[in-house]
This record gives sequence, structure tokens and C-alpha cells, in this order.
Amino acid sequence: MTTILVIAPHPDDETYGCGGALSRFRRESPGAEIHWVIVTEMKPEWGFSAERVAERNIEIESVGRRLHPVKVYRLGFQPAHLDVVPMSDLVTAIGNVVSTVQPDTIFVPWRYDVHTDHRAVFDAAAAGTKTFRYPSVRRVLAYETVSETDFALDPAIFPFRPNVWLDISRDLDAKLDLLACYPSELGKFPFPRSVETVRSLARLRGSAAGVEAAEAFVLLKSIF
Repeated sequence: MTTILVIAPHPDDETYGCGGALSRFRRESPGAEIHWVIVTEMKPEWGFSAERVAERNIEIESVGRRLHPVKVYRLGFQPAHLDVVPMSDLVTAIGNVVSTVQPDTIFVPWRYDVHTDHRAVFDAAAAGTKTFRYPSVRRVLAYETVSETDFALDPAIFPFRPNVWLDISRDLDAKLDLLACYPSELGKFPFPRSVETVRSLARLRGSAAGVEAAEAFVLLKSIF
């Protein structure tokens, strides 16, 4: 039985990056275990209104219902501040989840996304894939996030060059349904986090794989 752990710096990253994959896994293997780590959280003490916090909680609950059964782990770190959080704190928090879940497949954000939260989460998650500490982990894949992966400007960084494509032709609508749970994050095209952009990217990745729609990943680790 497949056990999947998707690590999201912020709620919605998991959907933009691998919402189609999660929907396909749920469709093909209703009993498969899906675990969702949300690293950051909105709180009033960090300047978020009570209304915004409530809205975000509703969004998370809506995604959880669509992916049911899914186990959610909210680590509670401050958004846009992970670059000043001690790395040991992030490593411990994520590592504890990996130890509890014992996943065979982990999805992580791309290391070179423009958002520093994504970079910090990748580095911390990498420590949670060490075979001698977490032997259950057999596959690690990095996902792309629109407006983060494609907005990096540093010419010295590694671009996102996928080497794994997952056919989501039957699951694109389900991914878009997950995105609809985040009305606060969606905008009107040409805003990058729009339905049109996500659909177009799925078509583009699909064209590279010879299917109608796909999600693309960089395979970082695979043990056969």
C-alpha cells in the first residue's frame, strides 16, 4: 500500500504542485494513505485578521474533504519567515512527521523557487529522506509551483527540468476543484495563480509526455 507525504510550505502549494497526482492516487487507490504537511500557518499575532485566519482554515478543511481520507499536520511556523527559523527546528518538525508516517513517497517543493520559504522547506525536508534514519522512504520528487518555480531570476541556479511526468488527463478537473478551495489565492489571468495558467501548464506538460494533461516532477531519489 502506497503511503504518500506531501510537504507544502503554505496551503495551496500542494495543490498547485501535485494536486493532480494526489487526485489520481485517491481515485486509483481509495485506501492509499495521503499525509499533508503544512509548514506555515496564519495567526493573529503575526498580523493576520481573525477573518483571514478563519478563511484559511476553511480552505484547508475543504481540500481535506476532497482528498478524504487525508491526515493533515500543521507545523505552525510563521509565513515568509522560514529563512530566519533555526534549520534544526524545521528539520526536527518535519522529521517527526516522517518518522510517524513512514512514507514511501515524498513530494517536496523545488529547492530553487523564488520564495525563501520553499527553499528552507526543501533543505529541511532533505534531512527527512536519509535512508539510514528513515528507511521507509523510497522515492522523493520535487514539484513545481506557478509564480514561484518559474519566477526565479538568478541565472546561476538550477532551472526546473522535469524527468518524471504523471498523466493527469482524467484528474485535471479534480485538481481544478481543489484549486477552487483557495479563492483567496486565485486571480484572473494573466495572474499566474489562475485556473487558466494551471490548465495551460498541465497541457504543456502533457504535450511533453504525449498525453492530454500531466504534472511534471524532478525525481531526486528512487530506490528499487
